[in-house]
Amino acid sequence: MAKVLFIEDEPALGMIVKDSLVYRGFDVLYAANGIEGLEQFRQHQPDIVVADIMMPDMDGFTMAEHIRRDDPHTPIIFLTARSQTADVVRGFELGGNDYLKKPFSLDELIARINALLRVGASRAVANGTLKIGRYMFDPAKQKLSVDDREVTLSHREAELLRRLYQQRNEVLGRSEVLNELWGDDSFFNGRSLDVFITKLRRYLREDPKIQIINIRGRGYKLVL
Repeated sequence: MAKVLFIEDEPALGMIVKDSLVYRGFDVLYAANGIEGLEQFRQHQPDIVVADIMMPDMDGFTMAEHIRRDDPHTPIIFLTARSQTADVVRGFELGGNDYLKKPFSLDELIARINALLRVGASRAVANGTLKIGRYMFDPAKQKLSVDDREVTLSHREAELLRRLYQQRNEVLGRSEVLNELWGDDSFFNGRSLDVFITKLRRYLREDPKIQIINIRGRGYKLVL
């Protein structure tokens, strides 16, 4: 289920669009202004952002600037009642991926959301990379990078991180991982797994929104 962050300062329009997106199967986060939207983005790491431009407290362009400092990849669709060429150009210069003029068709908005999500997924597959918060992770090359820094993981570290990502926000069973990556779930292998989890936490510490939680007696959960 794709997670959409929708930011709109008109409450009636906001609720209509939010409910329509939920009905179509999206997981929707809603914010009423740019400040709330930026907080939601940093806390929940959505798959795509749909934002009005003209908003109180912080407009959509300013919010997008802040987002792009932390995340160059998550798609952003701007919504606006204005159609001046300068606004459109500025939106794309700030890292926007699409631009939709109000009033808009919900079907068109959903089509554009799905198109950008497909492009993002295709790029990730083509590049062999996974987006984990601020990080880009290439399981095949065992490379984990953030900003201009890169670390090469061991095969077991990379495979463990890949499995955590595949089951992100769900529990990855401890016994399952030990049997598949270590060969058995003995006490000593369990201690080794704990050490690997600690190392992955250290690798991912540049993004405080990423957590690897120990679920006592069951396993680990990568929370994004």
